[in-house]
Amino acid sequence: MGDRALSRRGFLAASAAAGLGMTALSACGGDSDGGSSDGTTTIEWWNISTTEPTKTVWAGLAKKFEAQNPKVKIKIVQLENDAYKSKMTALTASGKLPDIFHTWGGGVLQQQVDAGLVEDLTDRTKPWVDGLLSVAKQPYILDKKTYGIPFDIGMIGFWYNKALFKQAGISTPPTTWSGFLDAVGKLKAKNITPIALAGKEKWPAMYYWAYLAMRTAGIDALQKADENKDFSDPGLIQAGQHLKDLVKLQPFQKGFLGASYSTPTGQAATMGNGKAAMELMGQWAPVVEADSGKGLGSNLGFFPFPAVEGGKGAITEVFGGGGGHALRKGAPQAAVDFLKFFASEATDLELVKKTNTLPIVPGAEKALSDPNTKAVQAQLKAATGFQLYLDQAYAPAVGQEVNDSVTALIAGSKSPEQVTQSITKTAKEA
Repeated sequence: MGDRALSRRGFLAASAAAGLGMTALSACGGDSDGGSSDGTTTIEWWNISTTEPTKTVWAGLAKKFEAQNPKVKIKIVQLENDAYKSKMTALTASGKLPDIFHTWGGGVLQQQVDAGLVEDLTDRTKPWVDGLLSVAKQPYILDKKTYGIPFDIGMIGFWYNKALFKQAGISTPPTTWSGFLDAVGKLKAKNITPIALAGKEKWPAMYYWAYLAMRTAGIDALQKADENKDFSDPGLIQAGQHLKDLVKLQPFQKGFLGASYSTPTGQAATMGNGKAAMELMGQWAPVVEADSGKGLGSNLGFFPFPAVEGGKGAITEVFGGGGGHALRKGAPQAAVDFLKFFASEATDLELVKKTNTLPIVPGAEKALSDPNTKAVQAQLKAATGFQLYLDQAYAPAVGQEVNDSVTALIAGSKSPEQVTQSITKTAKEA
């Protein structure tokens, strides 16, 4: 998990860099029990479900919980991914987290736990948490204690436009890196933009280096690099070289370095409107493509990140994670009750049916109908290894440096060696 010692100075510095004043934090949970004079408990719930249909479905679930619990009110705060991360960094620095908040687990959650800001859910969620899928729970179990409850699980992979592949004469998705580069060349030859990328937000770019690192150096090398604060493994440098080879082909849409992810002109819309043949994204991609753009319907397909010839990793090793909810230290019982409600089979069935979420309750698997969702689930079930998102698995400063350095490599301002040197420097200083 990297350096588990909390650096409040680091959090405050990050908050200042994000331009977030403490005035924006005053409404959050803190030491309040959310109670009112009439006995009503108000729970503040922060999440990142800003796209449809998820936004509406989640709001409906909050209303359903309120109907079942008349003395509880849910106040929803929904923020886009990057804005959420910035505000949560500032909230952590202030020592006041929301009652219920989105988490990916890993190193970021660990630092919040080390700061004494997160509720230990180990005893408060027994025995119902035992019924959830084991792989989905892992990112939120720290030092054998449960600090978060999953609501989905998934992986990053390539989403592709079948019609554009056919137009370029690509009969089947590539399974090797050389085959992938060849496919990019065929798409460009037909004047088709091969890949949509949100370069402005950086985390989508990180996916490429992370997967290439897994394929060349292996998952163990990524974990060892974090533990030893040394990312100089030749395989990690080679990952950057492979990414540089891709960049040389100019595979991304025009203006990609200034593109966001879910805006009307961003990565998801570019893909969803048929203006690019591929995007490397998580299991949520089809929903966001349809919300930001038109969506591809039956023309959308999915394939795992290709194997790298001669590499130590396998195509069956996956990169990704899920979403979960954690509670601030001292959150009222009503917040725990909401987590139980959200992790129930009835709720999971609704999420699977209406938002294509992958089930974390085994009984909800019967609701899967979308072929692409089934394809992702099949890859997960067959996985021989799993790596959490690097900007969540590592300490926050290290994860951010990975994002920054990889984006710099893609922009042409850093070499593969400089990427690993910058990450190592940050890891040693964190």
